[in-house]
Amino acid sequence: MSNRHSNHDLKIRAVKAVLSGQSIDSVSKALKFDRSTIHRWLQQYDKSKSLENLKPKKRSGRPKKSSYKIQKSLLKDLLLPASHFGFETDFWTCRRLIQHVDKKFKIRISQPTMWRLLREAAMTYQKPEKRYKEADPVAQAEWIEKELPKIKKLARKLNAILYFEDEASVQLAPVLGKTWAPRGQTPIQKVTGNRGSIAAISAVSSDGRLIFNLRRGIFKSQEIINFLAQMLKHHPRRHVVVIMDQAKPHVSKMTKAFVASQKRLHVFYLPSRSPELNPDEKIWNHLKNQELKSHQATNLTDLEKLTRNKLHKMSKNPALLRGIFLRSDIAKYMN
Repeated sequence: MSNRHSNHDLKIRAVKAVLSGQSIDSVSKALKFDRSTIHRWLQQYDKSKSLENLKPKKRSGRPKKSSYKIQKSLLKDLLLPASHFGFETDFWTCRRLIQHVDKKFKIRISQPTMWRLLREAAMTYQKPEKRYKEADPVAQAEWIEKELPKIKKLARKLNAILYFEDEASVQLAPVLGKTWAPRGQTPIQKVTGNRGSIAAISAVSSDGRLIFNLRRGIFKSQEIINFLAQMLKHHPRRHVVVIMDQAKPHVSKMTKAFVASQKRLHVFYLPSRSPELNPDEKIWNHLKNQELKSHQATNLTDLEKLTRNKLHKMSKNPALLRGIFLRSDIAKYMN
């Protein structure tokens, strides 16, 4: 199947999903297309109320062979970081791709043409996820292959609830989202000039459960112990298995002594520098970039109240939590 027709299938899926009641945000995340792209497809559909209107239009004249050659090259080169081709950083921008094509093929193409080639190749402009340079891929693979199956086996044997736990900081300075505005007129979003943050802790399970707490100040060993106790209280008749990273409060003598004293509590640790193996990281990403995007809190009291309300709302939506969990790197190993 050609890239154009593959892209057409994604258009159909996206529009059908929105028409069935799914939000544009959720469809955007699932199919990895910008909201603006999905809005454009919906506008195409609205013109005739027919999915046929989403089919790629035939261009007059014979397509240039050079376009196919460039597109095929882009599909291959985009799998490598831009720094591999002499650029200062790893990110690919439209300008860099134009320069790359100019250097490689001696062809100067316009920005709209580059965007068209990328769209036809089902490429999207995305924000990359961070990975630590210090992470050990061998240790990560070994943990997934050897340790995770043991943890899952124990959880099944004890009929335990298995959670992934993590902490995060929620800032008064909000993450700003995008909005529609006239071309050439940059919209203004007024935000507070105050600075500060609240500390948040949560645990998420693959079946859509979320336990959380907030506080002013950092989480030390005693706060970690308090949260683990909160988890046990939440499941008074079940064993609880918790997977967390190797932060100091998690592995302190004080925390380990508490864990050892609790017959229903079983704690395991991720390889160092491996946030991508923790689905709870996705919970924080969703909270900050969706639920709290462009928030208007001007002080810590308001921020804490808003954050608590948003997390409570999320905890009452298992389908949302399951979807967030499924987008994590570890999800495919949890069956």
